[in-house]
Amino acid sequence: MGSITITESAAKHVAAQLAGRGKGLGIRLGVTTSGCSGMAYVLEFVDEPAPEDEVFENHGVKVFIDPKSLVYLDGTELDFVREGLNEGLQFRNPNVSAECGCGESFTV
Repeated sequence: MGSITITESAAKHVAAQLAGRGKGLGIRLGVTTSGCSGMAYVLEFVDEPAPEDEVFENHGVKVFIDPKSLVYLDGTELDFVREGLNEGLQFRNPNVSAECGCGESFTV
């Protein structure tokens, strides 16, 4: 079994989003084929987990991931970063061999 971690700042951000939404068990992290480098991250709220989901919990927030995505995301840390006027979730994925210029897709 692999591992996915979420930093305290990312957990607080996700928890606030879930609270504002008024429902949800956590977030789903996955990958899809797209972008100029081949794969892109997918994040969505989870109201009903799938039976095959792996679940990782850090700082009270659950991250759900399907086994096919876990192959590409094993060891990834999800962080919440503020840079100037921009803020958002950032993926620190040790499996990435290259990223596109726009930062939206990656190659493993």
